Amino acid sequence: MFELLKEQPADKILMLMQAFREDPREQKIDLGVGVYKDAEGRTPIMRAIKTAEKQLWETETTKSYTGLAGDVGFADAMFGLLMGDAVPRNCVAAAATPGGTGAVRQGFDMIRMADREARVFVSDPSWPNHITMLKHLEMHMQPYRYFDSETRAVDFAGMMEDLADARVGDVVLLHGCCHNPTGANLNLSQWQEVIDLLVKNGVTPMIDIAYQGFGDGLDEDAAGLRMVVSQMPEVLVAASCSKNFGVYRERTGLLMAVAQDPVRQKANQGMLNHLNRQNFSFPPDHGARLVTMVLDDPALRADWEEEVREIREGVLGLREQLAAELQRLTGSDRFGFIAQHRGMFSRLGATPEQVEAMRQSHGVYMVGDSRINVAGLNAKTVPVLAEAMVAAGV
Repeated sequence: MFELLKEQPADKILMLMQAFREDPREQKIDLGVGVYKDAEGRTPIMRAIKTAEKQLWETETTKSYTGLAGDVGFADAMFGLLMGDAVPRNCVAAAATPGGTGAVRQGFDMIRMADREARVFVSDPSWPNHITMLKHLEMHMQPYRYFDSETRAVDFAGMMEDLADARVGDVVLLHGCCHNPTGANLNLSQWQEVIDLLVKNGVTPMIDIAYQGFGDGLDEDAAGLRMVVSQMPEVLVAASCSKNFGVYRERTGLLMAVAQDPVRQKANQGMLNHLNRQNFSFPPDHGARLVTMVLDDPALRADWEEEVREIREGVLGLREQLAAELQRLTGSDRFGFIAQHRGMFSRLGATPEQVEAMRQSHGVYMVGDSRINVAGLNAKTVPVLAEAMVAAGV
């Protein structure tokens, strides 16, 4: 039967990683892979996580299963981090998942079980896994305009025009902060306009939040999400701990189903438990337990928040340096958007041909749509990227 299977297209980012590894040049720069890197090019274990891991090693007495939804303490801790006091805890069902990707997949499954005809509106562009998962599940997908390739800002008028077509039974997928791949975010007044439209048309939002703390601050980056959950009758939230806790390989995520009617919470929790059971039974616990320990311990949390601040300010500094260097080289402020974007990513607006030219001439590797991981830069490589962009005519 295996001969009936069709060969799947190779993952573009994995292909880019392979090409980078095979490039013999010492001065090459990897801006494709979406992981945080420090100035030495490492993806370090965060201080608080390392301390919590040592404590856990000394005190953990069992590796037995947790519940189908994972440890309740993890859900409680993440609820506080993400939602604050925007909605009562008893209105929120939650289940741990294998990473934020697992949370998104479980969210899509929940939508499909509720209504197989539901359309999921996805920003254009969006994280590629959003699209591939929806296609794999054979769900109805509808793109909506999001990024203006000329201004490199949110095309809000186009976005609102497209979202006006969403109706009862449809879902709109939104990025909570630090939009991947563009780095262009909604402001709070725009969030409110989106909420008003979704309430008017009876549309359900699903929010994917993977970079809380990497944009403007932990509370600032959750502000849009909190506005949504406080005003909408129901919301799905897929959260990842990979970036802001640095637990990439521990696969630590959470799916939350918010319903303003607490009576729905029990049924929603039962559905999340069921989905976990059908896909992987019990979710991984190690990363979730470390995150819980950090969030629940005042000293560990303070150290973690400080390190998140250091990371955020470091990335913002690189953005400002790159924008300034490009202004110096070109005499133009057309690259000011780089300093205005937030999070790890920005889309430069280069053509695939210009991207290839930068790779060949300067050893600068980025995804073909010109998305760069700003955290892949350091103070010494920023001028190299700037020179490559100017030479390629970006």
